[in-house]
Amino acid sequence: MSLKFALIGCGRISPNHVAAAIENHLEIVALCDIVPEAMQQTIKQFSLSADTPCYIEYKKMLEEQRPDLVAICTESGKHGAIALDCLDRHVHLIIEKPIALSLEEADRIIEKAKTLQLTVCACHQNRFNKSILKIREALERGRFGRLLHGTAHIRWSRGPDYYQQAPWRGTWDQDGGALMNQCIHNIDLLRWMMGGDIVEVIGMTDRLTHDYIEAEDLGLALIRFSNGSYGVIEGTTNIYPQNLEETLYIFGEKGTIKAGGKSVNRIEEWRFSDYSDEPDQVKAEFCENPPNVYGFGHKPLYADVIDAILNHRKPYVTAQDGRNALELVLAIYESAATGRSVKLPIHSAATTDYKGRFDT
Repeated sequence: MSLKFALIGCGRISPNHVAAAIENHLEIVALCDIVPEAMQQTIKQFSLSADTPCYIEYKKMLEEQRPDLVAICTESGKHGAIALDCLDRHVHLIIEKPIALSLEEADRIIEKAKTLQLTVCACHQNRFNKSILKIREALERGRFGRLLHGTAHIRWSRGPDYYQQAPWRGTWDQDGGALMNQCIHNIDLLRWMMGGDIVEVIGMTDRLTHDYIEAEDLGLALIRFSNGSYGVIEGTTNIYPQNLEETLYIFGEKGTIKAGGKSVNRIEEWRFSDYSDEPDQVKAEFCENPPNVYGFGHKPLYADVIDAILNHRKPYVTAQDGRNALELVLAIYESAATGRSVKLPIHSAATTDYKGRFDT
């Protein structure tokens, strides 16, 4: 059975979704974007039929094409509203990160999908990296023993051209800053690996060099997890002159790992007390080199979502997972703005709460 697929948003990240849809044999029934040239570029790039229906208004597309699955790749601030409209029309979803920019919208997505028995996947594709799957396997086998602490480092560079290409980037209404945009994938991995449940967060953020955006270009955080372990997040878009690294460390009583590379695609350290595998062999085998920071995770993510839809199960990355990553970023924002630690869970927060944060 081939599911009918439609794409909403034909911007920077969309080629990864179209490629994954094609590789997983989805029937692409429509494209939607407010810029007609963007849709034509997508058709040309992937040699889609010249007759592929193109829409400016996504609601009209949903009514006329009735897709089974939609990928939402618009500005982040529009994810929530579009997702809720799609769910009202009984459409399964893959939502680019972040799942929304407010916890209220994320909760509505989760509840509506549950009520209507629809599949919603938050597109945190790095969970499908071979390196990350190997680390997760070790974690689930108990090879780390007691978890002690983990750290996520995102040391990237974003200059004026990046923000001029899409003026919504770096705004509180439609994006957030480095933590919400560039860092949220690794933040998702850290929370997932360290057990998920968080007691409190202490954060600091600043806008050091990007005075032409509204939000932060540096974010730092300390996290206390409910299992007694700790986390550290360091994320920035200030690195000179280009992206340096994205790394994830996990430290346990009986194990140490480091994943690095452009999008944590390489295992760079692998040490366990059980000696059940050869570290050099693991590092050699789990050493992918993707052409860009998006990695190779979209294809397996799509395969998993399709299987989840057809077999009525939860996807590997759920809407709740997307909410968890969003909640952690918003908790860091709150702590940084108030100068106090923030206890989790939190139920009401949005990026728009921080409008004017760096205006003084």
